Amino acid sequence: MMVRNETVDIILKRQTIREYKKEQISSEELETLIAAALRAPSGRNSQPCHVRFIQNAQMLREMQIDFKNIVGWNTPVHTKWETNPFYQNAPTFAVIFAQGESYMDAGIMVENICIAAESMGLATCIVGSVGALFDDEEKGAKWKMKIGIDAGFKFQIGVCIGYPDEKPEMKPRFEDRISVIK
Repeated sequence: MMVRNETVDIILKRQTIREYKKEQISSEELETLIAAALRAPSGRNSQPCHVRFIQNAQMLREMQIDFKNIVGWNTPVHTKWETNPFYQNAPTFAVIFAQGESYMDAGIMVENICIAAESMGLATCIVGSVGALFDDEEKGAKWKMKIGIDAGFKFQIGVCIGYPDEKPEMKPRFEDRISVIK
């Protein structure tokens, strides 16, 4: 029998949400997410990840247009692509960058953000497809400049954040992927 506590329960109930209410998260919730991101461990304490929490709806819409102009308007690059933009209409979209490739450190940071969000009743959806926008030489440079990211930094991962407007069934997990060796 496994150990259950508040933290474990939050981890076990977190799931991807793709429908959000229009209401913006509170400044206190945002500050909590920032603190959780800052506390994420990194290899050799290098702290390579830089995060931008974008809450400007017009900016997100403009990013979506540039993104679709790169990947194509009829290309299913993510779930519900025909109705939802890459940011899933969430009021907050966090994007993580680093010098070089720090996917592991970014993954730890995004998980800290997601678990902290879940603990406050917020929902999240981790997305990678928007990397096509930031990796594009012209448009990526434009957007990095607009959000204050050095041109030499590389997109790592993004996460949609907001109040959930759906409650999907939990998807099954393939338990045969894990084993214990004694």
